[in-house]
Amino acid sequence: MALKAKIQQDMKDAMRGRETLRLESIRLLRAAIQRQEVDSRTELDDTGVLAVIQKLIKQGQDAAAQFEQGARPELAAKELAQIEHFKAYLPAPLGDTELREIIDAAIAASGATGIRDMGAVMAALKSEIQGRADMAAVSRTVKSVLGAD
Repeated sequence: MALKAKIQQDMKDAMRGRETLRLESIRLLRAAIQRQEVDSRTELDDTGVLAVIQKLIKQGQDAAAQFEQGARPELAAKELAQIEHFKAYLPAPLGDTELREIIDAAIAASGATGIRDMGAVMAALKSEIQGRADMAAVSRTVKSVLGAD
């Protein structure tokens, strides 16, 4: 089942179950997906939808941090609950050993020899691990591996 179809079905289930916070989260997600489709004038595939979900998660984490600083824990809790609803659509995260194996394979496949080849390695990794690992952490790992060579 395509990710957009799953989101649509989950929205219907949330309506039937009268789950207001989940329904609100899914509607927010659908609106962000539609906004991205209108802006790019294309239909998003699962990879595009994952990118939108990751963006919403990052925005939610930033908002929750701001609400905590502003002494609004109830709003921070709401943001964190929405993030959990968004995370349900992400693929299973990679373990450290799996991630390291994928990074090593990408470095070998691209023929990277130093830090100047990092862009090629990251481009190869992005499509393979999108949504399954924090790209900032992956970048740090690739940088440390390439810098050590």
